[in-house]
Amino acid sequence: MIAIIGAGPAGLSAAAAATRRGEEVIIIDSSSQLGGQYWRHLPSARNDSHSLHYDFSKAQKLFDELLSQPLLTRYSNSQVWQAEKCGDQFHLYILRNGVEEKVVADKVILATGAYDRTIPFPGWTFPGVMTPGAAQAMLKGHGVLVGKKVVIAGTGPFILPVATGLAESGAEIVGLFEFNNPFRWIFNLHGLLLNPSRIAEAFYYLKKLQKHRVKIEFGKKVESATRSSAVVDGTEIECDVIAVGWGFAPDVTLAGILGAQLGVDSDGTVIVKVDRRQETNILGLFAAGEATGIGGSTLSMIEGRIAGGGRGGLSRWRAQVFANGLKKVYPVPSILTKNLPEETIICRCEEVTRGQICTSIDELGAQSARTAKLFTRAGMGLCQGRVCGRNVSEIVADHLVQKVSDSERIAGGQRPLAAPISLGELGDGLAKKF
Repeated sequence: MIAIIGAGPAGLSAAAAATRRGEEVIIIDSSSQLGGQYWRHLPSARNDSHSLHYDFSKAQKLFDELLSQPLLTRYSNSQVWQAEKCGDQFHLYILRNGVEEKVVADKVILATGAYDRTIPFPGWTFPGVMTPGAAQAMLKGHGVLVGKKVVIAGTGPFILPVATGLAESGAEIVGLFEFNNPFRWIFNLHGLLLNPSRIAEAFYYLKKLQKHRVKIEFGKKVESATRSSAVVDGTEIECDVIAVGWGFAPDVTLAGILGAQLGVDSDGTVIVKVDRRQETNILGLFAAGEATGIGGSTLSMIEGRIAGGGRGGLSRWRAQVFANGLKKVYPVPSILTKNLPEETIICRCEEVTRGQICTSIDELGAQSARTAKLFTRAGMGLCQGRVCGRNVSEIVADHLVQKVSDSERIAGGQRPLAAPISLGELGDGLAKKF
């Protein structure tokens, strides 16, 4: 039995490769639908989803193959909250539709993906301020348009499909701001030449945006927000929604719980370390997709296929070259957290400000992000530091005039639980052994 956690491009590709080889597979995903965040869609949109997504046809082929595959068992609306390896088998403890279950597998493939990386700014906690991924999830997952007038900002190619999807669905994109300069693509010319389909994808979205008279402005970012506007380079723009994202952060929580070796990528994100077969240092535990390094859907599908027992070949190398180049095209400088006003909230869960973090250093003697968190409770809320952890580390390191060490970054990605679980569930059933 192979258990695959995550039903995005990597997870579905792994499931397809494994079932083709005659393996019995169970795929566990928190959503009610296949596709993950990247291929999230409405059932009623099967015939016209291409208008909101460039390569949805790839997803549809995988959906059709897997939904008719008798070797596949699917657990939807399910979250693995804890896991352990017992001998040669893995025990996965799952909350499925609010009921706890245990799945035992001989092999586990982590395809846990990533989530939007956020960087605080004054007003980022106001209603209507969100990440591009949240805006896309509302649209594709629920058919809800987040606002009539929308500002989209940050960095990375992901803001293009988000802007396109919202514009195609009736929103007015009153501002589309890319922080980095387009001439930085000179750092990834090799990757573009090896992956010409990426050029076609970019033109697809640019053409759609041009139809809706949406212009990308470069070298700009949202400086602050009010309840009805965004301030960009000193100019106030009236809007209903502000969607700001700074790339993605890999979800490595389950990998850490199972003891897999973690590392730090060139862009400072914490990733799962794997070999050429996508296997971790834990025998039988594999990882694929964004959890092993942000690289996009094409690379995720290839890695998933390899983890499921298939081959990657030259296509893997080409996709990896492109992914490596993207980190040079869309860097996120640490200076973005340097000059924030002291009253800016950094940890939303515990409402901890930048000033309180700095005070923990100046007056209480904190000498690391860990001790600053203990003094302020930053990162100790429901998200367990997924949103604020990296920002707290950057602020502390800057205040102490030092760099964030790799060990500190990795420690920030370690969590004892992979998903929230109630006290009632902990006190009864399978969970009580923990």
